[in-house]
Amino acid sequence: MGEQAVTGAGGTPAPERTPDATGEDAAAAAGGAAAAGGTTAPGPTSAGMTADGTPSAPADVSGAGMSADATPPAPAGAPAAPGPQERTSDITAGPGGVMTDEAGVVTGDLTLRTEYADGQVTLRVQYKDADEWYAVTGGRAPLADPAALDAVHTVAVALLNRPEG
Repeated sequence: MGEQAVTGAGGTPAPERTPDATGEDAAAAAGGAAAAGGTTAPGPTSAGMTADGTPSAPADVSGAGMSADATPPAPAGAPAAPGPQERTSDITAGPGGVMTDEAGVVTGDLTLRTEYADGQVTLRVQYKDADEWYAVTGGRAPLADPAALDAVHTVAVALLNRPEG
């Protein structure tokens, strides 16, 4: 691998120096930006984790439009969070079928349903036009943004639909 230039606070190359482990260069650069007409916002410098891997306290990172380790309150007048939602598609399981918690492997023409409720996404399948639904093994995960349900469903269909085998 090639060499990497190390710069000081003024952005001047300083090959004789080692990378700044104390943060002095970064602090000086931030101060330099403020002195040059830029702004620096005081506040937390953690994004939810400390250097030793232990979680830090929740921090408001308003300047970035988000809060670390906390759910921001809904703006006044914003609509309530959407309730349960679902997407369905007909699929054909591949040679190994789809593993379910209740029935084991199911094969053939199926309907896939991707459900969102209470911050969780769940995949279920049923034999096409049947009444009984089966939970896809490993098909449950947290989903912070319900707007991502369409993307999750699209990926699930792409993984499980194998009409050509």
